[in-house]
Amino acid sequence: MKKNGHIVRYSAEEIAAGRAGKSRTDWARVDAMSQADVERLADEEDGALPESWHQAIIVGPPIGKRDIHIRLDEDILDWFKLQGRGYQTRINSVLRAFVQSRLRADSVREKQRPTGLSEADIADAIDWTKNGGDKR
Repeated sequence: MKKNGHIVRYSAEEIAAGRAGKSRTDWARVDAMSQADVERLADEEDGALPESWHQAIIVGPPIGKRDIHIRLDEDILDWFKLQGRGYQTRINSVLRAFVQSRLRADSVREKQRPTGLSEADIADAIDWTKNGGDKR
């Protein structure tokens, strides 16, 4: 591990060694799956995402941030970190795009708000999540 200021860089070997024995994923099963199987399973678990969900990423002034602790899969975090500086902002943008896509797909919002989500939108999204994506 090489340290430069507050940036920590890992080699591929260090990342692989850090993962050894920690994963509970059946990687052989995952490797044997086709992309179509992966997408079908994701659709069954979470419902299909609209084709253009990734275009919903909005770059602009921050709405306000809350400091939290979140646990992410190592490989996901490693990928975002490998993209360079600003990985937390990119994670936030992907999460925002996902939430906004779901809100649009479920017709929760009537209009796009360029400054972010209203309190009502957030409450609706929380209700949607608690109900397993079901608006009943």
